[in-house]
Amino acid sequence: MADRRLQVFHTVARLLSFTKAAESLHMTQPAVTFQVRQLEEYFNTRLFDRTHNRISLTEAGKRVYEFADRIFDLYAEMENAVRDMTGEISGVLIIGASTTIAEYMLPSLLGDFKKKYPDINVHLRVSNSDGIVSMVENNDIDLGVVEAPVLNKNLMVEECRNDRLVAIVHPQHALAGLKELLHEAYISREEGSGTREVIQEYVNSLGMSPGDVHVSMELGSPEAIKGAVEAGMGISIAPEVTIHKELQLGTLVALELDPPIERPFSFVHQKQKFRQRAMDELLSFARAYCLSHRNDG
Repeated sequence: MADRRLQVFHTVARLLSFTKAAESLHMTQPAVTFQVRQLEEYFNTRLFDRTHNRISLTEAGKRVYEFADRIFDLYAEMENAVRDMTGEISGVLIIGASTTIAEYMLPSLLGDFKKKYPDINVHLRVSNSDGIVSMVENNDIDLGVVEAPVLNKNLMVEECRNDRLVAIVHPQHALAGLKELLHEAYISREEGSGTREVIQEYVNSLGMSPGDVHVSMELGSPEAIKGAVEAGMGISIAPEVTIHKELQLGTLVALELDPPIERPFSFVHQKQKFRQRAMDELLSFARAYCLSHRNDG
């Protein structure tokens, strides 16, 4: 609803990158540049200083950015106020989730949410935890759900529930202690995975270095990890929530870790003062879901 030129400028100013803004807005870079130039022509002044491969806001650009922030907050406040009067709850939300959460937690949550709010369309993007946090930072998604600590203090982080990790081995494996297991062929998640980060911290806490772990393979999803262990290609550490079916079928054996590994599943989103009503409803629904599933194993 707001002036498209102002929306494009605001995104470029926030990211300080025409390339990243184009990706975030799903536009071509020349189209982004054209919109910004039109706004500069309207104000008859430069809004960005362009030096080498970097851009920065001019003094005029900083003022426009401050007003744009306030304008978009007012638009959001206005939309929420009108929707409160009409009782309408609709819109499009984009959620990002790390692989484990997208495969094992969100289907149930989003299925129940869709039944309650059929006019809200939810799109899901899947990446590892690092990728999801980056999408939230760039405003590419409205809400992220991750399984690793979020270091950006400018984002809102709410813990949902705890997840426990266990060692998994082939049923015919001679069961041994964890330190002995980690000297065997170990199947690891990829760099940037929240599961991998938690396991690396755990290994360090045992007085071991990453070099002490014999990583034979790096795979990009829990399903791939489980398949490799089932095939006898090595051992791994996996979220307990991902192996219920395999334990029932007897294709994997879980070993308790001592001390145990627990990590939170967390929601992460921008600290906007005003959000669209659909986003508020999703957050409230998700918080209630987490409370009711907090003790799920």
